Amino acid sequence: MLTNKKLFSLQEAATLRRQRHDRTIVLTNGCFDLLHGGHIFSLQRAAQFGELWVALNGDESIRRLKGESRPIIGEWERAYLLAALECVTGIFIFRGQHLAKELEIFHPDVYVKSSDYSRETLNGEERSVLEKMNTRIEFVPLWKGLSTSAIVDKIKGLKSD
Repeated sequence: MLTNKKLFSLQEAATLRRQRHDRTIVLTNGCFDLLHGGHIFSLQRAAQFGELWVALNGDESIRRLKGESRPIIGEWERAYLLAALECVTGIFIFRGQHLAKELEIFHPDVYVKSSDYSRETLNGEERSVLEKMNTRIEFVPLWKGLSTSAIVDKIKGLKSD
């Protein structure tokens, strides 16, 4: 089995976060299924706010969100791909639909989402926890036209020879 020095349990990540109290700790989250340029663009933008950590949706979480045919790439491989990115400091996998509990435990200084979200469209529990902790919420632009769903649809439309 390949090792991933950037993959931690939530508790390990929270401990490391507390040890790095002198740094601005940034958290973003997502599925990152079929890692593509749009993901890299958003992650690099998020990392401009500080030391970037990623809460990665686990496989079951993605199935509940996207359907039985997803994820295409399993959580361990997705975490391995994210770990290869220089802009990512650490990763933890979460299993639920939303991050309220994980946000409270990890306690980021800055929480980053892509611009297809707004304060109003963030999950209410997540927003409430972030506001209670005085975590700054930032939104980074999307690279228009790039999404895993669009890539999947394009692949489905290809004809085999």
